[in-house]
Amino acid sequence: MCRFVRSLLLATTTLTAVPAMAAPTLLAIGTLSGATDLAPSTGTLENGLNGNILGGMGSALAWAGGYTFLAAPDCGPNATAYNAAVDDTTSYIPRFQTVTMALTPNGGAGLPYNLTPTLAATTLLSSPTALSYGTGAGLGNKIDGTTPIGSGAPALNTANQFFFSGRSDNFAAGVSTNPNNARFDPEGMRVSVDGKSVFVSDEYGPYVYQFDRATGQRIRSYALPSTPGTPGNLAVPNLSPVGNTEISGNTTGRVANKGMEGLAITPDGKTLIGIMQAPLAQDAAIAASNKLLRLVTIDVASGATKEYGYLLTTGSGVSEITAINDHEFLVDERDGNGLGAGNNATNKKIYKIDLTGATDISGLSGAAAAAAAVAKNATPVVDLVALLGANGITRANVPAKIEGMTFGEDLLVNGVVTHTLWIANDNDFVPGVAGPNTFYVVGLTDADLGGSVFTQQIVPEPMSLAVFSVGLAGIALRRRAKKA
Repeated sequence: MCRFVRSLLLATTTLTAVPAMAAPTLLAIGTLSGATDLAPSTGTLENGLNGNILGGMGSALAWAGGYTFLAAPDCGPNATAYNAAVDDTTSYIPRFQTVTMALTPNGGAGLPYNLTPTLAATTLLSSPTALSYGTGAGLGNKIDGTTPIGSGAPALNTANQFFFSGRSDNFAAGVSTNPNNARFDPEGMRVSVDGKSVFVSDEYGPYVYQFDRATGQRIRSYALPSTPGTPGNLAVPNLSPVGNTEISGNTTGRVANKGMEGLAITPDGKTLIGIMQAPLAQDAAIAASNKLLRLVTIDVASGATKEYGYLLTTGSGVSEITAINDHEFLVDERDGNGLGAGNNATNKKIYKIDLTGATDISGLSGAAAAAAAVAKNATPVVDLVALLGANGITRANVPAKIEGMTFGEDLLVNGVVTHTLWIANDNDFVPGVAGPNTFYVVGLTDADLGGSVFTQQIVPEPMSLAVFSVGLAGIALRRRAKKA
């Protein structure tokens, strides 16, 4: 199998600006600001904000070939209080943003590279079949005080296009994994190996859906383990638009707002790996398994699933997972502290796990499930708080919600193949509190990965990115290299 490697052929005068890699290195930081995204007008939300508000782009981050990335916000801007009966959620339409990341060598002081993110497109997510929305009964008026909140159905709906929504009352009777529910809270995203579709995991269900990348229309729903009362189930049987009520009303299944937070795809595109943010209710109730998270592997073709266990180390939950190769993965384990929370970040650590020989824990619980957790390195591959601190970023300015993570194309730096790990924050649509949409590029060598054989997913790349100029510093070229 081949992989793409983008090599930066630097001029002699710039070699000292890009040091050879000896440990995880912060290569670049870029931010993306703006009031609105590029979606068609979606009107004003129940809380008075614009339906096209730009923000939260780091809930999920996926490489899409070359310098193209997809970034997904979650269920929308709910930091503005307007109605506790729906947890202040709105009819914001879930979407993904296409972002071009211009990464160029920096010949001066500062980090080795300059990063300039540019918003290229916005794609709204919909279903070709009808979805279940809330009625709005008893919710009163929008924040303007005079307009009834009404149905949770987005105004853009047509006879054959039904948009998903962030509003928490958009569900029907039955367990939380009903694919006809309109409520959707994207938290993980990956691009298919052919580049034509995207897979998205969420917290409300949890759900894993496949969408057409060009249109945003759902083309498949994957059935996750969801039989109420079994140790491996992910769904909750008693639904509520209020998260705390939903938590207190269930003894099994995912905890509200802590569903399938991360999603990976193997480099061959054949397997998805979803990871829960926190222990399931039934696991948390047992002391032996109260730090156990469930991973679900999904065969993309057949939909067959298996479950594995992950044990938390220092973080309060997991926000993302991305593939090193077909059996090893990086997991973003974090706390909720830092910029946006008004305190100092402590734990934003990325660990390596290995599914080789792992035990399917679908039928296990308690100590037996915890004992069968996947192999995990005790030392993190990246301690992001320490890495950013070494580059002058205080703990108070490390984003509280480090949620997006993906490998991009390799760089050839001073003859050393360097893997680029792209990391993004979820600023909850409140840049004045949680900072701008920020993207960090971390360089890792094979040694930093503990000798793992990195396999890069091949995603078709836009032709316009095949060859381009990076000015006097050198030329960026794409080439194919045979993997040993």
